[in-house]
Amino acid sequence: MLTELKKKKMETAKMTFSDSAKTQIEKLIASSDDKEVLLRVSVSGGGCSGFQYHFDFDQSKKEDDLQILSGNKVLGVIDETSYDLLKESQIDYVNELSGSYFKINNPNASGTCGCGSSFSV
Repeated sequence: MLTELKKKKMETAKMTFSDSAKTQIEKLIASSDDKEVLLRVSVSGGGCSGFQYHFDFDQSKKEDDLQILSGNKVLGVIDETSYDLLKESQIDYVNELSGSYFKINNPNASGTCGCGSSFSV
Protein backbone atom coordinates (compact mmCIF):
# COMPACT_ATOMS: atom_id res chain seq x y z
CA MET A 1 0.00 0.00 0.00
CA LEU A 2 1.09 3.58 -0.57
CA THR A 3 0.84 4.30 3.15
CA GLU A 4 3.58 1.70 3.63
CA LEU A 5 5.66 3.64 1.09
CA LYS A 6 5.30 6.76 3.25
CA LYS A 7 6.36 4.90 6.40
CA LYS A 8 9.41 3.20 4.89
CA LYS A 9 12.19 5.43 3.61
CA MET A 10 12.79 4.53 -0.01
CA GLU A 11 15.72 5.34 -2.23
CA THR A 12 15.09 8.08 -4.73
CA ALA A 13 15.51 7.51 -8.45
CA LYS A 14 17.44 10.15 -10.37
CA MET A 15 14.62 10.90 -12.78
CA THR A 16 12.55 14.02 -13.31
CA PHE A 17 9.10 15.04 -14.51
CA SER A 18 8.44 17.83 -16.99
CA ASP A 19 5.87 20.43 -15.92
CA SER A 20 3.31 18.94 -18.32
CA ALA A 21 3.87 15.43 -16.88
CA LYS A 22 3.49 16.70 -13.30
CA THR A 23 0.27 18.48 -14.22
CA GLN A 24 -1.19 15.44 -16.00
CA ILE A 25 -0.27 13.00 -13.21
CA GLU A 26 -1.82 15.30 -10.60
CA LYS A 27 -5.00 15.63 -12.72
CA LEU A 28 -5.28 11.86 -13.11
CA ILE A 29 -4.77 11.27 -9.38
CA ALA A 30 -7.32 13.98 -8.52
CA SER A 31 -9.91 12.37 -10.81
CA SER A 32 -9.27 8.90 -9.37
CA ASP A 33 -11.39 7.36 -6.62
CA ASP A 34 -8.10 6.34 -4.98
CA LYS A 35 -6.01 9.41 -4.10
CA GLU A 36 -3.04 7.26 -3.05
CA VAL A 37 -2.13 5.98 -6.51
CA LEU A 38 1.25 6.66 -8.10
CA LEU A 39 2.55 6.45 -11.63
CA ARG A 40 4.43 3.18 -12.07
CA VAL A 41 7.14 3.38 -14.72
CA SER A 42 8.61 0.13 -15.98
CA VAL A 43 10.49 -1.43 -18.88
CA SER A 44 9.95 -4.82 -20.47
CA GLY A 45 11.51 -6.71 -23.34
CA GLY A 46 9.79 -6.21 -26.66
CA GLY A 47 8.83 -3.41 -28.96
CA CYS A 48 10.52 -2.52 -32.23
CA SER A 49 13.86 -1.62 -30.66
CA GLY A 50 14.29 -4.21 -27.88
CA PHE A 51 12.82 -2.61 -24.73
CA GLN A 52 9.40 -1.10 -24.24
CA TYR A 53 8.23 1.63 -21.82
CA HIS A 54 5.16 1.02 -19.64
CA PHE A 55 3.11 3.47 -17.58
CA ASP A 56 0.43 2.34 -15.12
CA PHE A 57 -1.18 3.73 -12.00
CA ASP A 58 -0.61 1.55 -8.98
CA GLN A 59 -1.25 1.69 -5.26
CA SER A 60 1.01 -1.19 -4.31
CA LYS A 61 4.70 -0.78 -3.66
CA LYS A 62 7.13 -3.57 -4.36
CA GLU A 63 10.20 -4.26 -2.29
CA ASP A 64 12.68 -3.20 -5.00
CA ASP A 65 10.85 0.06 -5.94
CA LEU A 66 12.56 3.43 -6.00
CA GLN A 67 10.53 6.61 -5.63
CA ILE A 68 10.45 9.29 -8.32
CA LEU A 69 10.09 12.73 -6.77
CA SER A 70 8.69 15.99 -8.03
CA GLY A 71 10.05 18.50 -5.54
CA ASN A 72 9.26 16.89 -2.18
CA LYS A 73 6.25 14.97 -3.51
CA VAL A 74 6.39 11.32 -4.62
CA LEU A 75 4.56 11.04 -7.95
CA GLY A 76 5.97 7.77 -9.23
CA VAL A 77 7.78 4.53 -8.52
CA ILE A 78 10.10 2.40 -10.62
CA ASP A 79 11.63 -1.03 -10.02
CA GLU A 80 15.43 -1.33 -9.83
CA THR A 81 15.77 -3.32 -13.06
CA SER A 82 13.82 -0.74 -15.07
CA TYR A 83 15.70 2.08 -13.36
CA ASP A 84 19.04 0.69 -14.55
CA LEU A 85 17.83 1.37 -18.11
CA LEU A 86 16.24 4.76 -17.34
CA LYS A 87 18.70 6.56 -15.02
CA GLU A 88 18.72 10.34 -15.49
CA SER A 89 15.63 10.19 -17.76
CA GLN A 90 12.86 12.76 -17.87
CA ILE A 91 9.20 11.78 -17.99
CA ASP A 92 7.22 14.14 -20.22
CA TYR A 93 3.57 14.36 -21.22
CA VAL A 94 3.01 15.18 -24.87
CA ASN A 95 -0.19 16.37 -26.54
CA GLU A 96 0.11 15.99 -30.34
CA LEU A 97 -2.21 15.45 -33.29
CA SER A 98 -1.62 11.70 -32.99
CA GLY A 99 -2.73 11.72 -29.33
CA SER A 100 -1.67 12.49 -25.79
CA TYR A 101 0.79 10.25 -23.97
CA PHE A 102 3.61 9.99 -21.47
CA LYS A 103 7.03 10.00 -23.12
CA ILE A 104 10.47 9.25 -21.72
CA ASN A 105 13.48 11.30 -22.74
CA ASN A 106 16.11 8.62 -22.07
CA PRO A 107 19.78 9.64 -22.30
CA ASN A 108 20.78 5.95 -22.02
CA ALA A 109 19.02 4.90 -25.24
CA SER A 110 21.26 4.28 -28.24
CA GLY A 111 18.24 4.02 -30.55
CA THR A 112 14.47 4.35 -30.53
CA CYS A 113 11.62 3.28 -32.76
CA GLY A 114 9.69 5.80 -34.85
CA CYS A 115 6.84 6.16 -32.35
CA GLY A 116 9.17 6.46 -29.34
CA SER A 117 7.57 3.69 -27.30
CA SER A 118 10.57 1.38 -27.47
CA PHE A 119 14.34 1.76 -27.28
CA SER A 120 17.68 -0.02 -27.36
CA VAL A 121 20.81 0.48 -25.26
